[in-house]
Amino acid sequence: MESNKSILVVDDDPTVAEVVTGYLERAGFAVHQAPDGPAALRATELRWPDLVVLDLMLPGMDGLEVCRLLRSRGPVPVIMLTARGDEDDRILGLEIGADDYVTKPFSPRELVLRVESVLRRGSSPQPPGATLSAAGLELDPAARRATKHGHDLSLTLREFDLLAYFLRHPGQVCDRDRLMREVWGWEFGDLSTVTVHVRRLRGKIEDDPARPGLIHTVWGAGYRFDLPTGPAPHPAGNQV
Repeated sequence: MESNKSILVVDDDPTVAEVVTGYLERAGFAVHQAPDGPAALRATELRWPDLVVLDLMLPGMDGLEVCRLLRSRGPVPVIMLTARGDEDDRILGLEIGADDYVTKPFSPRELVLRVESVLRRGSSPQPPGATLSAAGLELDPAARRATKHGHDLSLTLREFDLLAYFLRHPGQVCDRDRLMREVWGWEFGDLSTVTVHVRRLRGKIEDDPARPGLIHTVWGAGYRFDLPTGPAPHPAGNQV
């Protein structure tokens, strides 16, 4: 991983912040700290980071609000630190655009691996001319730009990679384990991460996310991206 990547660590626990900072610096990153949300937002005004490690439980302005405000300013990968058992908050964090989360107590080495994985997926070189297009969608992996019918799509890093994977594998049933390996680069992890990202992606590319015509759930098997072949009735019922 390049040593010039900048990481902002936002945590009100000085011990956690120092440990995380130490491990990230030894991995070659330039690390800055902020003890709360307002300080984090001020820090990003001075220098926009390549990635943010963001504690969910911050005093005053919580991590969810900080993530929302960061997302409104521009694209940046976010890894949330959450307390074990706060599943609803973790899901909400993913819903508002966090790319990953790590539960406390956590291994600092695992966090470094997650940081490297997120940054690697966002900076992987793509072959020239590898534009992907179907169903009014067009993705330029090299520029990391996505459009639908010519209008820009605001996709997070993981949403972009997930859509690119679906476009490269139309008609194939992909289970969540496979998507986690191929899109996230993980051999293990919470599969609800995949579920949430599929739901978010549907909300951005489907004409009617409640009755998806592109990303279908194959119950008990996974998801399948189907290219439209003409007018057809939508499958009944909400899909998750």
